[in-house]
Amino acid sequence: MSRTGDYDAVRRDIVAQLKKPDYDDGSAGPVFVRLAWHSAGTYDAESDTGGSNGAGMRYEAEGGDPANAGLQHGRAFLEPVKEKHPWITYSDLWTLAGAVAIEEMGGPKVQWKPGRTDLVDDSKVPPRGRLPDGAQGADHLRFIFYRMGFNDQEIVALAGGHNLGRCHIDRSGFQGPWVNNPTRFSNQFFKLLLRLEWSPKTLPSGIKQFVYVDPDAEEGDEQLMMLPTDIALVTDPKFRVWVEKYAEDKDLFFDHFAKVFAKLVELGIRRNEQGAIVNTDNVKGGYVSAPKKSNTATGPPKKQAAEVRARL
Repeated sequence: MSRTGDYDAVRRDIVAQLKKPDYDDGSAGPVFVRLAWHSAGTYDAESDTGGSNGAGMRYEAEGGDPANAGLQHGRAFLEPVKEKHPWITYSDLWTLAGAVAIEEMGGPKVQWKPGRTDLVDDSKVPPRGRLPDGAQGADHLRFIFYRMGFNDQEIVALAGGHNLGRCHIDRSGFQGPWVNNPTRFSNQFFKLLLRLEWSPKTLPSGIKQFVYVDPDAEEGDEQLMMLPTDIALVTDPKFRVWVEKYAEDKDLFFDHFAKVFAKLVELGIRRNEQGAIVNTDNVKGGYVSAPKKSNTATGPPKKQAAEVRARL
């Protein structure tokens, strides 16, 4: 067991969990990023509820949200880290794992601060429905992200997280990767959005997405895909400006992404002059860490794709 507060040791053990030959594209990195993002993306600025402080996904009320389908694997992959460092809160562990994964997969260094407290029960878990629905358009994106306190530029920068990972028919209802190398952070997502021709496709589930029909593809080759919300980034003029900037300037995108991801995982957190978090759960001050959970991925049973509303 490490010394309390030794976050460098935690970082090293997160890195050790990234390589997963039998999972998706061989890396847990993308699911760690999605776990951090979804743990924080429940924040509502008006009511000052939700956010990464609390790790509410430990409870069925939040973890069972269809928008979080599949994240039980990311949480389980991090349990060996929790076992070695029982002092760390899940809310710190999940957000740190996202920041570490981004950097290890070739992305920018994201500023990360510790101190989050785990909820002691589910009474403060935010209601479902606060995460983006990938089947929607520009108005929906603005509704969701403005609620969190983001602007148009930040919305597009965060969307660049789709450089990582893939969609699963049994989770979101969508199917396939966005980019050719889904375990390497880059600005390829924006380049492909602009340069390829995206055709609508209805999956057997009835869910609609967009795909690139490669004329040189061989039978069995996997198609690249985009969500309706992704296509909205190029059809909406204000969003498109930033798509074009990020497609042309990788350094600009990396800089903006690092800043907005750091802002994302800090939503709803209040710190004093020393950097300590002051809004803890049922405890004034202190660092409340929840007990370790199972190393086995547990979550709601898989739903048929036709029953899943896609929220990514």
